Formats: sequence, structure tokens, C-alpha cells
Amino acid sequence: MDSRKTLIKQIPLFAPLHSTEIQYLAEILHESEVPAHTLLFREDEPGNRFYIIMDGQIEIIKALGTPDERLLAVRGAGEFFGEMSLLDPDGLRTASVRTRTPVRLLEMARPDFEALLQHRPALACEMVRVLSLRLRDTDNATIADLREKNRQLAQAYAELQAAQVQIIEKEKLEQELQTAHWIQQSILPRRMPHLPGFDFGARLEPARAVGGDLFDFIPLGRDRVGVVIGDVSDKGVPAAIFMALAYSLLRAEASRSASPVRVLQRVNQLLMDMNDAGMFVTVLYGVVDQRQGDFTYARAGHELPLLLDPHGDVHLPVYGPGQPLGLFDAPFLDEQTIPLPPGRAVLLYTDGATDLTSPENIPFGLERLQAAAQASLGGTAQVLCDQVWRALTEYQGASAQADDVALVALQAQ
Repeated sequence: MDSRKTLIKQIPLFAPLHSTEIQYLAEILHESEVPAHTLLFREDEPGNRFYIIMDGQIEIIKALGTPDERLLAVRGAGEFFGEMSLLDPDGLRTASVRTRTPVRLLEMARPDFEALLQHRPALACEMVRVLSLRLRDTDNATIADLREKNRQLAQAYAELQAAQVQIIEKEKLEQELQTAHWIQQSILPRRMPHLPGFDFGARLEPARAVGGDLFDFIPLGRDRVGVVIGDVSDKGVPAAIFMALAYSLLRAEASRSASPVRVLQRVNQLLMDMNDAGMFVTVLYGVVDQRQGDFTYARAGHELPLLLDPHGDVHLPVYGPGQPLGLFDAPFLDEQTIPLPPGRAVLLYTDGATDLTSPENIPFGLERLQAAAQASLGGTAQVLCDQVWRALTEYQGASAQADDVALVALQAQ
């Protein structure tokens, strides 16, 4: 065990960690030895393991066994690979990995990482932060390499320089958009929750410049469901990574904290500890309680929910001040409890809904959103979300969608 702890300390990913955290990792990481020229995993296979190289070298290969096969990188002791399998349970491997020499590896399976997130959230946050930086650095290195190749081509083909720059910039943008969209879609819930006496619906429509909108439903026993909606301040890959981190922290804290306010306070503390980029997230997190027949929520700078009564009234709840997470050590949080008698619905949304503009550049605004929600009364929670989105698209016309739109509805039956 002591030799393993010594080796773990020498790995750059774990260099900042304290001795107690090193001890914990030494206990949960699995060690294996693999012969040279062994295929560890193949591109497009499901992945659930993250690897750290202790000794030896591995090759990262694209399109293995095809005419387009190419070597992307060779990695050695102290480096790691397969990290996206920890962040995306449904993702596929983006390249094949084969041992170049005999290697000694440390492995972390996704269940181990989920346990780490539950029991050692600070340690998990540090790992996610380093992995996020690695993703960003890898992307920057790829772009830098492409730019250098363009420079060399421009020297030989000066007349094609402008065209080459445009092509590379377009490829860079498309790659970032695809990556951000993939991260965003991978963490969205696949199905609506089941809670007797209540109906749920949701819809997320990403803009081309993908932002960091998220929503989630968190089971909290047989008679309660947690509901989350949020919006990260930035766009693109950084926003998507920050959104994935906030999503993981919210899920972990919701499973152990008694109140929505305490959940957001704890998530804010963890975000403040590792947020070097200055990003922040507005969040509304609440709990639908079947026994109490109400929805208790905490709001961190997010848009106010709309309350829809069965007789047709649509209004805002009583509210207090609320500030986003990730900016202040002790942000103001708005905590409210909304009774949910039969027929009442609550619509949550991100600012992409009210900020969406017409071809004349006029925002949709809160009043139109209230009217669209009122016109959608009488159906299910999902119908409410779908019909509000239809009203938004009709208003938008041919103008471009500038921001993500997320809609979440809950309704007492």
C-alpha cells in the first residue's frame, strides 16, 4: 500500500491532494498489468473506466483497422486516458487505445467515481477540475497544431491562405458546438419521474451557440422528487463542462441534504473552491412533496416560476432576493413554498424563453410567456411545455435563436 501511495503522489493529476485523500485513492484504485500490443478498448465502444499510466506507454488511435487509421498520441507514465467515461455514463469511446509496451495501470470504474462524489465531494471536484483543464488543453493543443500546419501551407500556397484560415475556424467552431451539445444532451434525464398525484414535463431546445442550460429530476424516496433548472453564464465547451459539474454536485447534495436552501449553499461552497474561470450558474432547485402537497424551492438568481391555477389565473409567486451560485461566498437565496392543490401547475424556464426575439428584434418577454402558458392550460405538463415552445417558435419566425430555451412543468392532478 505504501508503494502505491508513493506512486500516486508522483502522478500530476493527484499532486495537489492531501495525504488522507491519497490514502483514500490508494484504497479504491485498482492496479493491473497489461502486456504490450494489447487493445484496451476500441473506438465507439461503451466506456465505464478511467485509466492512469504508472509505467509504460499506450497509443491513442483513430479509425483503427481502416484505411484512415492514424496515431493521435502516445502517452506514458503519469498521464491518463478514458476520462470522459466518468462524466458521461452513456457515451462511447472516441478513439481506440492499445498498449505500446508492457504497462502498469491504475483503473477507476464509474461506480467508484460516483461513490467518490458521494463520500468525498471535494476530492471529486478537484479531479473534475483537473480533467476539465485537460479537456480544454487538449482542444487548444489540437487547434494550435492545425494553425501551425496552416501557417506552413500558407507559405507554400499564399493564394490559399485566407481560404485555409476560414476552413480551420469553421472546423474549430463545429467541433466545439458538437462537443458542447454532446455534453449537454448526455446529462439530461431520459424519462419523466413517477410520483402519484403529480405530472411532469420538460423540454430543452439548444441554440446553435450552445449555452449551459440544464434541468433534472432527482428521486428522493417514494413520496418526493427534486426538480432542478439552471443556466450557466458562458457558452460553448467551458459552459457545458461547468454545467456538467454543477449537475453532478446538485445530484450528490440533493441526496443527502434536508432542504433546498442547504443543497444550494453546499453546491455554492464547492463551486467557489474550484471555479477559476469566473463562471456562475443561476439555479432553481425545489422538492415536490406528495404527502405535504406542496413545492418548496430555493432560487439562486434564476427566473421566477409561473403559477397556473385551474381557473385560468397565471401569476408570479411571492419572492425575495436571490443571487447566482459561484460568485459569492454566501449568496442570497430566495426560499418559498407553493401549495399544489389539484389542477395547479408550475412552469419553470430559463431566460432564453423571455429573451427570444421576433424578426423585428422585440423580446418575447414575461407577459407573452404568461399568455402562452395560460393558453396551454387544460392538458398535461408535457403538453404545457410543448405548446409554450410552439408559441415561442411562431413568435421567433425566421430570426435566429440566440440562447438555449429550457422549460420544466409540474402539475398536481
